[in-house]
Amino acid sequence: MKTQKTFDGHIENNSLALSPDEKLAVVSYSGTPQVVVYGLSSQRPPVVLGDFITPRNILFAPDGHYFYVSDSSLGEVVEVDVNTLDVARRFALGAGAFGTAITADGHTLFVNNEAASTVTLVDVPSGLTVAVLTGFSQPRQGIKPGADGKTLFVTNFGNDQVIVVDIAERKIVGRIAGFNKIRAISLTREGDLMYAANSGSNSIAVVDVAAGRIVKNIPVGRDPYGATLSANQKQLLTSSKLDGTLDIVDLRTGQIAKSIAGFVEPRQALVYSRDGKTVYVLNKDLSIGVVDLPSGRLARTLQIPQTKDVLQFAQG
Repeated sequence: MKTQKTFDGHIENNSLALSPDEKLAVVSYSGTPQVVVYGLSSQRPPVVLGDFITPRNILFAPDGHYFYVSDSSLGEVVEVDVNTLDVARRFALGAGAFGTAITADGHTLFVNNEAASTVTLVDVPSGLTVAVLTGFSQPRQGIKPGADGKTLFVTNFGNDQVIVVDIAERKIVGRIAGFNKIRAISLTREGDLMYAANSGSNSIAVVDVAAGRIVKNIPVGRDPYGATLSANQKQLLTSSKLDGTLDIVDLRTGQIAKSIAGFVEPRQALVYSRDGKTVYVLNKDLSIGVVDLPSGRLARTLQIPQTKDVLQFAQG
């Protein structure tokens, strides 16, 4: 296991990614130097992966063959083979590697570096860095490609802005300001609206993307981090880190329709199942709260193994 000192360890975040076939959930919390792989469609016990220091963000390749874990202390994005859980490749990107996103074809990986205030573009097939974009201010976890694949939206914690990047031109084309300790963001399929969690003002900002401005703020619970849009785009999930709740916002009324309790410091890691009936909520201890949306209740909790056994990566 890695024993180096943490880099930016005072910044806390978590991550949860579902595999495309929804058979696996992979989770991390930056204060814990492991990543946990849960099997959702079988009785196999969770697997705890070592070799991390401050894991930041997790995402799956679109084909589901690999998942990627950024680690700001290692300064890497680690590519993990889903079948063997061995490391396949390591992309060296510098201390501070944080938020990640990937194109729909899986060819380009975008990596925020909060320390260098840059966004790196990695060609996944070759593993080579093809561009490093500057002009950001502490970009952390929030980074989303637009549905058209032409633009990239990058949250900047340092100046509370979302910066819009033209992917083909590899340049900044817009800035949206007025947030308050911005956290997670979501975009509509049409690309007309963006929703952003403001942990500093206990609200969800509704943004007119074309106009580049906030048009409305929806009050939610204390210290919200999450902003996950439903597939039908009628509701938004957010989280109250201080209240330990999952808040379901009805976007037609702009109000909380239901608040579900029973979580421990929920942050950005709120993920819908494909059918929209289940929500997975990550707790601070790396357990997963499984929410049944039709009944509006916490149905069960998936627990990390009660063992000290940790799987170390094979060298890749």
